[in-house]
Amino acid sequence: MPINSQDYRDAKSLEAELAAFMQAIIRIPSLSSREGAVIERIRAEMLRVGFDEATIDPMGNLIGRMGSGPFVIAFDGHSDTVDTGDLSLWDRDPHSGDIEDGVLYGRGASDQKGGIASAVYAGALLKKTGMPDNITLYVTATVQEEDCDGLCWQYMVNEGGLRPDLVVITEPTSLRIYRGQRGRMEMEVHTSGVSCHGSAPERGVNAVYKMAGIIADIEQLNERLEPREPLGKGTVTISEIRSTSPSLCAVADGCTIHLDRRLTVGETEASAVAEIQALPSVSATGAKVTVLDYAVPSHTGLTYPTRKYYPTWDIGEDDPAVLTAKVAYRAVFGTEPETGFWTFSTNGVATAGMHGIPSIGFGPGHEHFAHAPNEQVEIEHLVRCTAFYTALAKTIARQQGE
Repeated sequence: MPINSQDYRDAKSLEAELAAFMQAIIRIPSLSSREGAVIERIRAEMLRVGFDEATIDPMGNLIGRMGSGPFVIAFDGHSDTVDTGDLSLWDRDPHSGDIEDGVLYGRGASDQKGGIASAVYAGALLKKTGMPDNITLYVTATVQEEDCDGLCWQYMVNEGGLRPDLVVITEPTSLRIYRGQRGRMEMEVHTSGVSCHGSAPERGVNAVYKMAGIIADIEQLNERLEPREPLGKGTVTISEIRSTSPSLCAVADGCTIHLDRRLTVGETEASAVAEIQALPSVSATGAKVTVLDYAVPSHTGLTYPTRKYYPTWDIGEDDPAVLTAKVAYRAVFGTEPETGFWTFSTNGVATAGMHGIPSIGFGPGHEHFAHAPNEQVEIEHLVRCTAFYTALAKTIARQQGE
């Protein structure tokens, strides 16, 4: 069915510029803590298309502003990406920004430079068609999300005082309205042993062997975790194992496993730690369970430490933010939107999970392309998100004026 709304037609008229901008930022590698060059490129585009200001905070987050009304909306996208991985799995240069048959390829295409590009061009459209007087629009290109989701918004809220009335997370949603995600946390379990010469292992205590039962118990724990509505089942998996010993000819005197724990409704840091501590193998071996911290300098050199606990968040189908997003969606596309939840984690862990700021998700691309070779996004998705973001701002402006 053809889309005939004015917002869509306006967004479509900017398709060539939007695609060219997206290619430009895909071609700039931007691993976590190395986002400086892409931040500057996005800032230049914001100023070119008419943002009132585009500032970089001490952490290195880019904050573009348009308008100065009382209702504050922020469209958030993170500018960093994961690494490219095994290049033999890619069909083309991961930073080529190639476009073929309406699809743009490259690292960050879905996760998640597309959301930033569309949000910047929604600002351009609002500048062109008239920025509502009662709205302040922020577009944020944030940093370090891939390493520590939400850290950027912890900083912007706690230190910068930015507290919008609504945050739109522009991570990929396949053009659905998303209303939450499971939380996550990172833990380590450590066992201690006694080293001795490897030729006589009976003289020592092997920390790796002590870990073996813990590994089996964690695998079984994952199977026992119960699904809970609306986010489904929490999970726990071992993502790394390492050991220490005086040499490769010695019994290991230490062993550590890294746990990726995804948290569903009702699961917390305390409950997840207690589950691990209660495992028979953990208590039998005297293993130590630790929740990790993150303290890595940003691309500006600023270090903002945090605990690696990122809370679960979700909002109801009848939440005012969701209802407003549905109104905007219908106005643009003339159909009923689908809603859902992310499988992975986003900056919403801070905006909604830590700070209680109303947050929803809507973004171009598909979650299954995130972190994968041949990452891609449809140009049409970029256009439709630009139209939706524009319509959402106008819808909120009308509601605020009623």
